[in-house]
Amino acid sequence: MVAGEASGDLLASLLLQGLRARWPGLEAAGVGGPKMAAQGFDAWWPSDELAVFGYVDALKNLPRLLWLRQRLYQRMVARQPQVFIGVDAPDFNFTLERRLRAAGLRTAHFVCPSIWAWRPERVHTLAAAADLVLCLFPFEPELLARHGVPAVFVGHPLAQAIPMVPPRAAARAALGLTEEATVVALLPGSRRGEIAHIAPTVVQAARLLAAGRPGLQLLLPAAPGLKGQLAPLCAGLPITLLEGRAHEALAAADAAIVASGTATLEAALYKCPMVITYQVAPLNWRLMRGKALQPWFGLPNILSGEFVVPERIQHEATPERLAADVLAWLDDAPRAAALRERFAALHASLRRDTAKEASDAIATLIQK
Repeated sequence: MVAGEASGDLLASLLLQGLRARWPGLEAAGVGGPKMAAQGFDAWWPSDELAVFGYVDALKNLPRLLWLRQRLYQRMVARQPQVFIGVDAPDFNFTLERRLRAAGLRTAHFVCPSIWAWRPERVHTLAAAADLVLCLFPFEPELLARHGVPAVFVGHPLAQAIPMVPPRAAARAALGLTEEATVVALLPGSRRGEIAHIAPTVVQAARLLAAGRPGLQLLLPAAPGLKGQLAPLCAGLPITLLEGRAHEALAAADAAIVASGTATLEAALYKCPMVITYQVAPLNWRLMRGKALQPWFGLPNILSGEFVVPERIQHEATPERLAADVLAWLDDAPRAAALRERFAALHASLRRDTAKEASDAIATLIQK
């Protein structure tokens, strides 16, 4: 298996639970993170080796990434595993999967790339790379079938892992917050590049919120290894900087500012009103914007087919706008309640026994 970044590590760890339940003697190795390691995964390299941010960062790290992919290919071919599973990280995994498939190995890709949102040409690359695609969203298998790509909807593992009714009281108690407190969660990303581009604006928005609402509780869960990068930004501000604990923060929060990505879906599953934001280098923005197929960036809006939560992307991402969007949620209880109902329906549509259904699909692929 090869899983990139914190979100891939989480998805892969949940899949490993299902695989190990089916095959207790399972041996799994490759690129992974701490959650995969907790499932007995042998990480030859850590998942943060693949954590690059945008085109510019990818170009800077290209020699190292090419070396790593070649070494992985050599080790996989030498070991001849029953199946290779690439978890997300499509720009890295697709080439590796295609080469492994050409060498006679079975390949699966976990998480359909967002060809319905941007870069639709990747479907042809996917068709050449994967014998099977495990899809997180119910509309994806039909889309892939039109291009001859075998795929199965296995649900989103987060929809099963996160309870339908958020444990608000328990989360607040664990974080030392009162039931009466007004709480805002700040999630500016899980990669160093995201922190560099997005966190300063989010923290400035938090400064405005704290000034306008004395007593407001601000929580910033730091991804593993990033607390040191965030601490100087938060110095002198009433922000509680957490080591991880993003799910507790979202369960406890009345509203959130969230960087576009998996965290926006996590916030929706915790029924947390949010404003979605994202900022990249100007060159990355020009390249990304030209390939977008939809008006939405955040998963809750994409899956809903409308702007159910505001998005402040690139030049629109100002501290003033982010703070105003948060206050709008805090000051309009009926609107926030209606959003939570929408999120509950979204949660139900994604909820499956993902670990079992995904491992069933992998077993079928191996038997073929």
